[in-house]
Formats: sequence, C-alpha cells, structure tokens
Amino acid sequence: MLRGSGWRAERGEPSLAGMFGSVQTAKQGSFWRKLLAFLGPGYLVAVGYMDPGNWATSLAGGSKFGYALLTVALLSNVMAIVLQSLCTRLGVGAGRDLAQACRDSFPRWTSLPLWLSAEIAITATDLAEVIAITATDLAEVIGTAIGLNLLFHIPLEIGVIITAADVFLILALQAFGFRWIEAFVVAMLGVIAACFAIQIAMADPDWGAVLRGFAPTTDILGNREMLYLALGILGATVMPHNLYLHSGLVQTRGYGDSIEEKREAITLATIDSCLALVINASILILAAATFHRVGKTDVAELDQAHAFLAPLLGSTMAPTLFAIALLCCGLNSTITTTLSGQIVMEGFLNLRIAPWLRRMVTRMIAIVPAVVVTVWAGEKATGQLLILSQVVLSLQLPFAVVPLVMFTASRAKMGPFVAPRWLTVLAVLTAAIIIVLNAKLVLDFVRG
Repeated sequence: MLRGSGWRAERGEPSLAGMFGSVQTAKQGSFWRKLLAFLGPGYLVAVGYMDPGNWATSLAGGSKFGYALLTVALLSNVMAIVLQSLCTRLGVGAGRDLAQACRDSFPRWTSLPLWLSAEIAITATDLAEVIAITATDLAEVIGTAIGLNLLFHIPLEIGVIITAADVFLILALQAFGFRWIEAFVVAMLGVIAACFAIQIAMADPDWGAVLRGFAPTTDILGNREMLYLALGILGATVMPHNLYLHSGLVQTRGYGDSIEEKREAITLATIDSCLALVINASILILAAATFHRVGKTDVAELDQAHAFLAPLLGSTMAPTLFAIALLCCGLNSTITTTLSGQIVMEGFLNLRIAPWLRRMVTRMIAIVPAVVVTVWAGEKATGQLLILSQVVLSLQLPFAVVPLVMFTASRAKMGPFVAPRWLTVLAVLTAAIIIVLNAKLVLDFVRG
C-alpha cells in the first residue's frame, strides 16, 4: 500500500483522457446555473433504461404477467440511483473510474478476473460456438437491425451488417466535443419519450392496476419464468458497464481540486443522476395494457409487438412510433457501449487503443452471432437472445457492485469523500438482493 493511502498504486492518467475536464462548470452564479453544467452524464447512463434488450425483456414481462413486474422496475430504479451516486463519489472523490480503482487496489490475480467480468458485461459468451460476443453490443446490434427492418423493410441480415457503420457517428460527434455527444443522446431520449407517451395514451392503461403493480410481491421467487424476466429487467436497468461508465463520465467536468469544489461537484452530479434515472416502466406498461389485456401473453419478439400494435390500438401510427423509438435506442446505445468499453480496457489494462478501432472490433465480434442467429433461427429467436443478454448482465452485476461499495466505504481510499454510513448500508443491501436473486436463478437452473 502507498504510505498514507489505501491504494496499491499511484493514480495514473485520468479516465477518458481526451475528454477529462473538458466541460467547463460555473464557479459562480445560482444553483441552477451550476447544475446545468453537470447535466448530461446521468442521461447517458439512463440510455441503459431504454436499451433494446430492455425492450424485449419488458415486452415479455408485460404481456405475460401484466403489471406485476412493475415492482421490479421500481426496485431496479432505486438500486440504480444508489449505485450511480457511489460512482459519482468514486469518480470525483478518488479521481478514478471503477476500472482504475480495481487496478490500483487489487493484485493482478484479482483485477484481471474482474476485467474479464467487465468485458463479459459488455460481452456474453456463446458457449455452443465458444465465441465471445458483446452482450450490450449484441442487444444493440439486433435492436437496431430490427428497427431498420420495421421502418424500411431492410432484411435483418443486411440490417445487422449496416449497424457496423455507426462507428462513424461516434467519430463525428467526438470531433465536436463531449457536449455534442450528450446533446445527441438527450435529443434521442426526447424522441423515445414522446413516442411512448403517445402510444401509452392510445393504449389507455388501467392506472389503478399500474399503481398496484408497483407493490412488492413474493410471486417472483416462486415462479421461475417470472424470476428470469425480473433478473432481465434488473440487468437491463442496473447495467454493470454503466457503473464503469458513470464513474468516468463525471470526470469530464472541470470542477476544480479543492475539497469544497469536489463536494459541490458530487452533489450536483448526484442530482443529475436522480433527474435522469426516473422510472422507465413505459415499455412494460404498454405491453400489459395492449397485449396482456387481450390475452396475448406470449409476445417476446419486437417484430411481433410491432405487428400487433396497429390492430389492437386501432392506429397505423402506433407501430411506426414503436419502430422509430427502437431505432433511436439502438443509436443511443452505440455511444454508451463505445465509451464504457474504452473505460474498461484503459482502466483495467492501462491499454489505450483508438476508440474507433475497439468499436469496430467489438462490433464485428457481435455481428457474427447476430447474423448466425437471424439467418439460422430467423426473427423468432432474436427476442429470446435479447432477453438472455440482459440476464447475463444481471449475473455479472456483483463483480462490479461489490468492489464499488468496498472502495466508497473506505476512508483510507476516499478520505473526506467517503460515503456516509446510511448510503453504504443501502448499497450493501442492494448488492445482497442482486446476489440472492442471481443465486436463486442459478440454483433453479441446476435443479432443472
């Protein structure tokens, strides 16, 4: 350990070095003016709430179980806010993202498996073919390809290949500065929110049943299919790679070096997370109000949902809005997976390669199984593959959450920015719930 520090190594180059401290903050002025400068990273993290994989999971959950899984959506949102507040504290207070903190705190025999786990969070393993594929990238590839298919009738196989070109979108936005990336994401989130608001208004859900759906239920533990979908929703909301992402993104603000400036930065960045990470239960509500209400309890494929919306809602506009929102989700996920992949690789391995090169490599790896699935099994298998990718994310969560809680609870590492005890208790409880639910799913699977 370094003398007077809880870290094993000195802090190295900052996270996302090319964008570190590039967004100027207001040193003087009103609270709202200062907050405005910090708004942005939370919205990039919120993209995970609308990831294409979340669509398939929420559609399946809403059509099968109605509003019952809304309690999981609510719990997942609360967990996400708790954990993201710790990410903010780690990034600002320790000056390290989560990957760098693991590298500087653990020996290599521990940090390398954690790096592998982080890559699995971006990467699910295709055991049948022993091919590494990117879980979030896979959800994004398939979701974007389906969006192109629904809007422009482009075959899925071609659409999957077209998604490789999204790397040029990242390059173009990065050339203009990080605020342009945030502006693009917020604009896409606005389009998605508008599309869902219109569709939910058309579906006219039973709001009394919606409110009752947020009440906790023990049925999840007794129903394996319900638990599987619940973990998919959890993985799609509290995404492990988002923890690495947020602890790096918060450092794009130029907040100063004094204790007072850093305390203020932690407060403002945490507010940003709470404003952005509002409950995103719209997909599940739409599925329950549209499909479950009429007895269609097996809708898990995105193209199924698109086809059923027009006759059930009595409007040809509904499926178009659905497809537009899906395509926007895929484009948004492009940005967050690129940045989180960069943070994970640079933080754990101290290996710096051009973001476009990493993006092209991971995208090509993800395209292989996506093409194989769409050609071999057709559209009927894409939804199940998306749901599986979200469950894989949930299974990887403990390997990111436990180190995060350990670091932010350590006064030796955090100094005056150590997490208050009440926040640490909430975070430990969150980690325990995730671990218990994952263990229950694995135990059910082993028992057959």
